[in-house]
Amino acid sequence: MTRILKITAILTALLVAQVTLLPPRLLDPFKPDLLLIAVTYLALTGTVRFGGGVAFLLGLVLDCFSGQYLGLNGFSFLAIYLVLEAIADRLYTDNLYLLILVVFLVTVLNGMLHLILLVIFSVADGVYATLLPALLPQGLVNALSVSLLSGFLIMKGAEDEK
Repeated sequence: MTRILKITAILTALLVAQVTLLPPRLLDPFKPDLLLIAVTYLALTGTVRFGGGVAFLLGLVLDCFSGQYLGLNGFSFLAIYLVLEAIADRLYTDNLYLLILVVFLVTVLNGMLHLILLVIFSVADGVYATLLPALLPQGLVNALSVSLLSGFLIMKGAEDEK
């Protein structure tokens, strides 16, 4: 029960940071997608029993705060979670370098999923010009963010052992 409360508190803190703290301070391609990093981590480690539901719910909550296409992030987070969960048992998921690489690839995949879904289901002219140039910087920022967050968590874990 405490593990569920701890995960809920961490996800809530990441949501608050992504929705309220980061947008006024950072421009869009240089703002880390903390919830996507959390979904990637949950999929690779398998720490949540109903992780697909959690990933979909996180995406829907993010869509509610963004104010545009409801379900876009929900669907893409769920698709990413299901793909990563299917291949996670074949990977050594405790490796930090693998997590950084997977977060970068997942960020690019998330952008491509958004692009495909917007082209299919909406009348969004010029969506290519908005999404494509921001994919590489967003992937690099997310990879840097996960390396910094994991370094912080490793230092905190070392302090807790003392």
